[in-house]
Amino acid sequence: MGLGVFGPVHLIYLFITLPLSVLGLFLAKRYAKTERAQNIVLKSIAILLFIWILINRLSQVFRYSEVRWEQIIPDSFCGMTSLALSLAVLFGKKDNGAYHFLWALGLVGATITIFNPTFLDQGPSIFYLPTISGLLHHSICLVMVCALLLFKQINITYKRWYCTLFGFTSYLTLGAFQMSVFGFSDSFHIAEPILSGTSLTAWVMAPIYAVCYGLVLLIIELVRKYKKKRQ
Repeated sequence: MGLGVFGPVHLIYLFITLPLSVLGLFLAKRYAKTERAQNIVLKSIAILLFIWILINRLSQVFRYSEVRWEQIIPDSFCGMTSLALSLAVLFGKKDNGAYHFLWALGLVGATITIFNPTFLDQGPSIFYLPTISGLLHHSICLVMVCALLLFKQINITYKRWYCTLFGFTSYLTLGAFQMSVFGFSDSFHIAEPILSGTSLTAWVMAPIYAVCYGLVLLIIELVRKYKKKRQ
């Protein structure tokens, strides 16, 4: 009951998680002044993100009567981004190449899903494990990206645009593997559009995203040069 998008349950979730997320980021920015303290904050968020994406995948493995271990590997952009981002923060260095692909994808994907969680009614309540774990890993992914930007762990520059090409290639290669080897009907929207009734499959979204991201990088670079001239 009330599990629709912007229904009572969804609104309660937003009214709880959004203020807590903003408060947590504010406190982290205010009190985590040293690099060591910031790393502790980032890795703590990454651990939470990894835990919830793992719970989400396990909930898919044991969701049906037949155990389906092939579901342990995410088959969606958001799921894989949460997993890859958590591992990149836990084991990667500052400003590593993975960040330059994951930050924008995580920011856009998590924000859209948090405000339009079409999977809310897949179970009897919001606490149905696939549902709550899906909501939480998207929410924590958004916090993770914001924290990386807040602590200037990513030097956004057009020189690292190529990371987007490598990232999408990796996602689509994994998706093709899941479809051909595990028999998935779709993976990473290779076969089915992200919005029904449209042509927005991965083959359409990837070049659009790459171009849009390139424009974002160009704008950031122009703003950066403008600020240097004003100094």
